[in-house]
Amino acid sequence: MKPTLVVLAAGMGSRYGGLKQVDPVGPSGEAILDYSVFDAHRAGFGKVVFIIRKDIEDVFRKQVGAKYEGLLPVEYAFQDINDLPVPYVVPEGRAKPWGTAHAIRAARNLVKEPFAAINADDFYGRDAFARLGAFLGKSGDATPGAPLRFAMVGYKLNLTLSDNGHVARGICSVTPEGRLTSVTEMTKIIRTPDGAENIENPDAPVKLTGEERASMNLWGFTPELFAALEERFPAWLAKNGSETKSEWYIPFVVDEMIHEGKATVDMLPTESSWFGVTYREDKPFVTSSIRALVDAGEYPQSLFGK
Repeated sequence: MKPTLVVLAAGMGSRYGGLKQVDPVGPSGEAILDYSVFDAHRAGFGKVVFIIRKDIEDVFRKQVGAKYEGLLPVEYAFQDINDLPVPYVVPEGRAKPWGTAHAIRAARNLVKEPFAAINADDFYGRDAFARLGAFLGKSGDATPGAPLRFAMVGYKLNLTLSDNGHVARGICSVTPEGRLTSVTEMTKIIRTPDGAENIENPDAPVKLTGEERASMNLWGFTPELFAALEERFPAWLAKNGSETKSEWYIPFVVDEMIHEGKATVDMLPTESSWFGVTYREDKPFVTSSIRALVDAGEYPQSLFGK
């Protein structure tokens, strides 16, 4: 059974502005997302499911989804702020969706096979998809009753930083066997001459070497995750559902499952460079980086032969 690529594409870049998912960065007008779909396809993925908002459906289908119709099947699920279990309702004043775990949950009726979950506006690299595709191809061999076995691709921190401002990254702790034990969220990491620093608390900055492994939200799951999300969402809503800005993030769910013994997570190290357009000023770097990969033969001049 070929794995599925689930793409979280409902968001608009608040700091960058505009629909980043369709912004051209490749030599033939490709978006970052095009490279992810291309890499997933050649890593053996058999379908792509886009998680989008209903109000961007038309532009997304025309400008994004239509490009892949000859490559692999494309389906759509919609993250809807009102998609809540009974008896919960959206509190007055809330406009934000419910976070990445809620977004993945939106695919529960479309995905019945192992799957990768990615951000639409991040470039992950060929090696990352190859490693995750190989892992997911074996994930159906789990022992009944054993903890669910998930995966996360880990990048070297210094290959994920921006020169144009601070970034948020999840710093990974792993066992000697490569199993993830925790992800520490650091929300204001900057590049420094000798590595990096987290400056959330300017009075006590946390020095980093840059060699740490960082989570860039490239996850591999089995479809049993959806049952776990359905089970856990009401409890989260009972605690946080009356708030207007709290979000239910997938790393929080995974962390809970690890500590409850319900799941294990293999950290798959990659030497690929991650890059994305966090700030508008990042775009020239992304464009030149992709150009270099094309020149090196990693990608064709035109992904879709046009």
